[in-house]
Amino acid sequence: MNARILKSAAALLLAAGMAGVAGAQEVTLRLVSAFAENAIYVQRLQPWIQKVNNEGKGVLQINFIGGPKAIPTFEVGNAVKTGVVDMAMSTGAFYTNVMPEADFLKLTQIPIAEQRKNGAFDAINKVWNDKGNMQYLARVVENQPFHVYTNKKIDKPDLAGQKIRITPVYRDFFQALGANVITTPPGEVYTALERGVVDGYGWPIGGIFDLNWQEKTKYRVDPGFYDAEVSLVMNLPAYRKLTDTQRNYLQKQLLALEAENTFWSRYTTEETARQEKAGIQTIRFDAATSKAFRDKAYDVGWASALKQSPEVAGRFKTLFSK
Repeated sequence: MNARILKSAAALLLAAGMAGVAGAQEVTLRLVSAFAENAIYVQRLQPWIQKVNNEGKGVLQINFIGGPKAIPTFEVGNAVKTGVVDMAMSTGAFYTNVMPEADFLKLTQIPIAEQRKNGAFDAINKVWNDKGNMQYLARVVENQPFHVYTNKKIDKPDLAGQKIRITPVYRDFFQALGANVITTPPGEVYTALERGVVDGYGWPIGGIFDLNWQEKTKYRVDPGFYDAEVSLVMNLPAYRKLTDTQRNYLQKQLLALEAENTFWSRYTTEETARQEKAGIQTIRFDAATSKAFRDKAYDVGWASALKQSPEVAGRFKTLFSK
């Protein structure tokens, strides 16, 4: 992380009186979001924070500092790692600068409840502890597949000749489909579509209306692939400083938050219908082609993961797959 940003952020938090312990038996944890405050992920987290604080008086409180205006999106991981903040809500793709393994979470094909039972959750935490100085607390978004959105109709899984806006999440997969990939911030995608700089983009099923991209999007390719992951992580020393009472209370609230993840399946259904109503047409392949398309996404994703971190990816693949 940029040392100047770190120093400024730390000074800002201290100046605002947002530090550590409010009393001998109560701890206040500083939480930031890698997503803007108006994002649905943040909006859904706010009632949980309020509940934690209402029920945790005298034990544990969470002070939500804000989104990227407090800590830039791609600096959040380092802010947690170095203890500038105690907790963060982010997606692994945003802190691959801390450890490349963070992006592997997109490849999970089983729900977080099952990950807690089959050893995947503990395996994640071993890596997050050792490489990120973090405790992986909870996954708060799942069942949000990524899709190809394009303004050029295709009749097979082939993006040859198309300029597709990407993030690292699907760079390798889209290149394997023949696309010419272009990286731009989300704020520039609308103009890029409007001017024909890109023919399409990769994005989860939800969220395009927040950015008005539906106005410049003709087609969505089904099926979806991977799973948009958003999780809560915590600075490891800060986590280990919690008393048993504080840690147990936090764990209880985290499990309650994960239990609300059923929302995301409903949200997927609603967003799919909303896109159709907005005039976005669905491109569907036959059953065999659809399976091959989705399988290829995971084959490419795991091949990339194994190249970056063979031992970790090999362990995760067994635990993450159906």
